[in-house]
Formats: sequence, structure tokens, C-alpha cells
Amino acid sequence: MGRDYSGLLSRDQEVTLGVVGGGTMGSSIASQSLLSGLRATVVEANQEAAQRARDRVIATLTRARSRGFTDMSGDDIDQQLTVVVGYEHLVGAAVVIESVPEIVELKRDVLHRIRLAVGDEMPIGSNTSSIAIGSLQEGVAGAENIGGLHFFNPVPASSLIEIVVGPSTNEDTVATFRALAERLDKEAIVVRDAPGFATSRLGVALGLEAIRMLEQGVASAADIDTAMVLGYKHPVGPLRLTDLVGLDVRLAIARYLEQKLGDRFAPPELLISMVETGRLGKKSGQGFFDW
Repeated sequence: MGRDYSGLLSRDQEVTLGVVGGGTMGSSIASQSLLSGLRATVVEANQEAAQRARDRVIATLTRARSRGFTDMSGDDIDQQLTVVVGYEHLVGAAVVIESVPEIVELKRDVLHRIRLAVGDEMPIGSNTSSIAIGSLQEGVAGAENIGGLHFFNPVPASSLIEIVVGPSTNEDTVATFRALAERLDKEAIVVRDAPGFATSRLGVALGLEAIRMLEQGVASAADIDTAMVLGYKHPVGPLRLTDLVGLDVRLAIARYLEQKLGDRFAPPELLISMVETGRLGKKSGQGFFDW
């Protein structure tokens, strides 16, 4: 049985979204929740990480307020946002989203801990960008109520959520995720559980080829990006996007897709060397561009 999702469809209902992991993506998902009128409970590993997650959400909402996208005050944020240590605080959420690093064993452990806290019927979405949902469902209770909920960074500026249907995911869970996407003011697409899904498979392929072109001296990073922005109407070029995502994240996804889909996803030496030297993109201050 799936969980009743009718409360998510009505904007006059008070809904809490649970998020495990308050890093770049998790805090951005929580920020979107507040902007859309939901409450958010973010669970972190320790108090220091919880404070960093809170600071990220506040910074995002402060920028949104300065640009006229919200009139939320500090008191409003305090009322709608809870950042804590301990999975028991997820009880009562309508949906829980895990947003921890792209490590299969870590994600499975987090899903198991969520299940122990909230029971088997709670819909859980994994914000993985490439890991097969079937591999995350293995050995986790309530697998039929687990699926992929792939958000895009930064979440408030993105219009898309990619819903990934794993081999055990039931129709009620997909309907719940669709309802959540609508409540978060996003457009949802539904894809089959395949390596890289739809978005990462295409996006990483383009990004890796752009890195190879830079490596081979075909053009500068700025000119490669300008070619895609002006020539193909992409909102941001593939190298700047890699900086935003994080070169380490893109490398991990490329290696996973190489393992699953073959040599066409083999990471270029330039990407590997940049990660090894700590040039990770925006989060480190240097990547293909200076930040």
C-alpha cells in the first residue's frame, strides 16, 4: 500500500518535507520548500553540520528576499525551518528526501535509518543524480515506497524534478512525488530506472566532451560555453555548469556511468587532475573558471 498523498495537493494544508543531508543540494531543497509555503525538517549528522545547513538555507532565502522573490522574515524562517540531529524528528513529514553524497552504501544506510524512524509506508525520495534506484531499494523495508527525486542545483532557480521509477516503486509513490513537485512549483518528468536516468546521462556526456575539447585545445573554456549558450540556447555552458555542480561530483558520476555504460563516459585526464589538485569548481573557488 502507498501513502495517501491528497494533503500534498491542497495548498491550504500544512505540509512538512523531511530532508536528510543539509549540504548544497539538501539545503537548496529545504529552501525551495519554505519558498513554496511548506515546512522543512533537515536532519544532519552533528550540531556543527546542522548549523552550516541552517546558514545555507538562511543565505538562500536572504538572497531571494533581496531580489523580491519572497517577503519571508527571519521569524518566518524560524517557524518553518527545523534543522536537527536525529532521525526521529522526521516523524510526521509527508515525504522524506535523502540528499547525502553519491555513495551507494551510505545512501542505503540512510534509507534504512529513515525507515526505522518513520515506518514502511512513508514515501522516500532519493536525490541521486545517477545511482540506480533498484540498487538503493535492495534490502530496505518499504521498497515500494522508495523512488528517485532528482532535483537540480540551485533548486529555487530550476523548473525541473526528475522522478525515477525503481523496479519496486509503486504507482502511489509516483503519484505522491508528482503531487510534491506541483506543490514545490516544479515540472516533473518520469523516467525508468536506468544508469544516469535521462538528465545526468545527457548532461554528463555533454560536459565530458566539453572538457575533452578544452584538454585538446579546441577552444577556451569561455568560448566553448558561449558556443552552447548562444548557439544552442543553453542557460549556462557545460564547463560553468560543471563548476557549479562540483568537479568531484561530476567525476564520481562519470566513473559510475563508465562502469555501467562503457568507455564513452570515461573521465578525461584533465578532469581527474583538477580534482586531485583540489580545483573543484565554485565550492573551492577555482575550476574551469575563477569564482
